[in-house]
Amino acid sequence: MASKKKSTNKTAVPKTHGVINGAGEVVEQPIVSTIRENYMPYAMSVIMSRAIPEIDGFKPSHRKLLYTMYKMGLLTGGRTKSANIVGATMKLNPHGDSAIYDTMVRLSRGYEALLHPYVDSKGNFGKFYSRDMAWAASRYTEAKLDPICNEIFRDIDKDTVDFVDNYDNTMKEPSLLPTAFPSVLVNANTGIAVGMASNICSFNLKEICETTAALIRDPDHDILSTLPAPDFIGGCQIIYDEKAIKQVYGTGRGSIKLRAKYEYDKSENCIDILSIPSTTTCEIIIEKVIDLVKQGKIKEISDIRDETGIDGLKITIDLKRGADPEKLMAKLYRFTTLEDSYACNFNVLIAGIPKVLGVKELLEEWIAFRIECVRRRTYYDKNKKSDRLHLLKGLEKILLDIDKAVKIVRETDEEVEVVPNLMIGFGIDKIQAEYVAEIKLRHLNREYILKRTKDIEDLEKEIAELDEILKSKSRIKTIIVKELKEISEKYGKPRKSIIIYGYIAKYEDDTEEIPDYPVTLFFTKEGYFKKITPQSLRMSGAHKLKDGDEIIQEVEFSNNCDLLFFTDKCRVYKAKASDFADTKTSVLGDYVPAKLSMDEGENAIKMIATKDYKGIILFAFENGKVAKIPLDLYMTKTNRKKLTGAYSDKSPVAGILFLHEDKEFLLKSSSGRMLLTHSGALTLKSTRSTQGVAVMKLKKGHRLFEISEYTEGTFAKPQRYRTRTLPALGALPSNEDAADKQLSLI
Repeated sequence: MASKKKSTNKTAVPKTHGVINGAGEVVEQPIVSTIRENYMPYAMSVIMSRAIPEIDGFKPSHRKLLYTMYKMGLLTGGRTKSANIVGATMKLNPHGDSAIYDTMVRLSRGYEALLHPYVDSKGNFGKFYSRDMAWAASRYTEAKLDPICNEIFRDIDKDTVDFVDNYDNTMKEPSLLPTAFPSVLVNANTGIAVGMASNICSFNLKEICETTAALIRDPDHDILSTLPAPDFIGGCQIIYDEKAIKQVYGTGRGSIKLRAKYEYDKSENCIDILSIPSTTTCEIIIEKVIDLVKQGKIKEISDIRDETGIDGLKITIDLKRGADPEKLMAKLYRFTTLEDSYACNFNVLIAGIPKVLGVKELLEEWIAFRIECVRRRTYYDKNKKSDRLHLLKGLEKILLDIDKAVKIVRETDEEVEVVPNLMIGFGIDKIQAEYVAEIKLRHLNREYILKRTKDIEDLEKEIAELDEILKSKSRIKTIIVKELKEISEKYGKPRKSIIIYGYIAKYEDDTEEIPDYPVTLFFTKEGYFKKITPQSLRMSGAHKLKDGDEIIQEVEFSNNCDLLFFTDKCRVYKAKASDFADTKTSVLGDYVPAKLSMDEGENAIKMIATKDYKGIILFAFENGKVAKIPLDLYMTKTNRKKLTGAYSDKSPVAGILFLHEDKEFLLKSSSGRMLLTHSGALTLKSTRSTQGVAVMKLKKGHRLFEISEYTEGTFAKPQRYRTRTLPALGALPSNEDAADKQLSLI
């Protein structure tokens, strides 16, 4: 039970204002009940009434807009201002004019987002493939329903679907539209609800109609034989992967790889991109290409521009002389969204329940829905014809004696008695009598009555036929198949998306050939890097360095090696030596933190050059521990440039030492002691974040500050600094070693 706590507010309320129940009280509510009572209804509303499409292929916002246009007579009439449509739709959709107009734009022919648009638009409706091409305001544009909507609203006035009250109970609207083809799969549909989403790709209308008809005839029909792949409005290429397609068809989830289509203009030495995946936009692609050129990852491009116009999408890329267009496109496919994946999630509301269905299951649900629509239409037609037959049967009886009917009417004193007297005189019911009583005097001739009654036999045959249809499910299915064939022939179009197979889509290895030649790599204490060729090094003088800077590493290697830069933030940044330009000793070189986009205040402290990632790294920490880690833990299969957790952060790192094989190394502490030990005595760890093992004992207030590779001859008596057990305190330098080199403390 919720507890109540009285407020401490003592402000007096004048007695003349009366008493407000509950005023000044704070009510504590359990979070679980608050979510159940307040958030759950909202979540259900978003799922059921906003974001997830139903079996007719529409969300409520789509359905309300299209039905409003249908009631406005825009299926057969001329166009009207979009603002008029938006205003009328607000009687069904109370979410505001902006949201309604946005919905109409996405359904329009001008926006080009649908294979078969439902709105025939005039004016600027923007483009789905452009982020910055905004559509005009609703007062400037015009619209009507596209002819294909004849199939969307076919027989909607024949009780084919249920109608419900609108939000203020002033008018009726359809709960579903009786679509005569599986529009749920013909046009793309995307929605994000609460805790779930829907993303349905589009399929070719001809292929969908053929597949649905085949499935009606044979429930075991192989979907792939008539529906090879989706079809996208942009006309992009589909990289065919049978396993991925089968997964999408079977489960309703999966991804399909899409690739832009391009042409190479040899005379202008440029590439024209004519279609892009529906998951991206021109602006995103152009911005990414410009970024790649700035980073130096692509060097074959001299210019890129958006030439989209009335002829459609077009991105032009000017090439430098000698550039290979196929190799360039292979790079662009790899680094940009010119090749992208469409994530499918066929989530549809079935009888008010969200279900993720495969293509076959979805078509089966649509077939069941359409069977019910046709059955209800047939029942409606039968009732209408039965009512008409009933009236004509009454008229037929009048035919036997017209003079008697006229006499009954003339001799009836009161008007209200006409119908009862006709009923008695001819043995007809009230409805028939009302119909006869309303016949005009000019129609009381044998010719008129014969014309009206000669259809009785035809009506009886038609009603019998409709009865047979209602009794036979196979007859209803035959009708659906016939309608699908007609729709396919009338509205079907060739595929827009070309299917390309894996072996065609694969290009040769697009890795740029890196020239391999010897270089000397220099790394300074302040984080500057230089790559100098042997010839340039022989002809150069002293190194140019910043004041107080010094070279801490000099490595002879080759131009195509990998470089690992360890930082003081427990990270490692990876680069290629070829990413750095050859330079001379007379320049400062590249500032590594800036070149590799390190965080502000992050400094590179160690450089390691390698090709095969063989060897070990020793991390010495100020607490006296040393971690021994294999270098191959930093090898990645992908082109990751930054690795976090490069080493333990439990204690500040004192130094990093790279060894090709186990050998002796020297540790120095701030107390002046030195310890000489062998790396083979340390256990090789399999995780980068290991804290290591204790190697050097430290006196209170002191720390380990340096690790270095031991070179034979450094000490007069090296045995003095060696120990049999670890951890060890180490030894102070002897007079000979101290005289040789003054010990400096960091």
